[in-house]
Amino acid sequence: MTTRINLLPWRDMRRREQDRRLLSVGIGAWVLTGLGVAFAAYQVSGMIEHQNSRNTYLQKEITKLESQIKEINQLKKRKQALLARMEVIQQLQANRKQIVHVFDDLVRKLPKGVYFTQLVKKKQNITLQGFAESNARISALMRNLDSSDWFANPNLDVINVTPKAGNRISKFTLRVAQETKKAEQAAARPAAIKPAGRKG
Repeated sequence: MTTRINLLPWRDMRRREQDRRLLSVGIGAWVLTGLGVAFAAYQVSGMIEHQNSRNTYLQKEITKLESQIKEINQLKKRKQALLARMEVIQQLQANRKQIVHVFDDLVRKLPKGVYFTQLVKKKQNITLQGFAESNARISALMRNLDSSDWFANPNLDVINVTPKAGNRISKFTLRVAQETKKAEQAAARPAAIKPAGRKG
């Protein structure tokens, strides 16, 4: 008598057991994957938040630096303005003595029969207007100015002869340059000492 063993229920049971194991492994893998993704997202979020805080700090520092740069630029502008004012003051101090010499020398170089009606000074150029009894006196004025330590390059622009009180008078416009270096050299030279005369 032959014994028959039915293996179908065992195989069926074994297959279901394998399916359960496979399902458990799949669920575990999905759970681990989800945990890994969540952890990675948490790490990335923390990194982004840290970077955003660094960016905010850097932006604040950049804003401070920009305000400091603006203050430095304003201080530089103030410094330049103060230096320009100091230079103007120094020039005025230097020109204060020069203008006295200029007017004094103008009077000394003025020939008889010539007088000025207007004097205009622009930088180192002086424009003189006036009247003279003759053209020869204007020529004498130009020679006197040319020989001066305070003036150079006299140039006659206009000369008109007009009758006045029965006489012919020359109206002139004369331009002359103010000589600074030559005048400073002349002022720096010691005055010549005249020898004392012998007593008889």
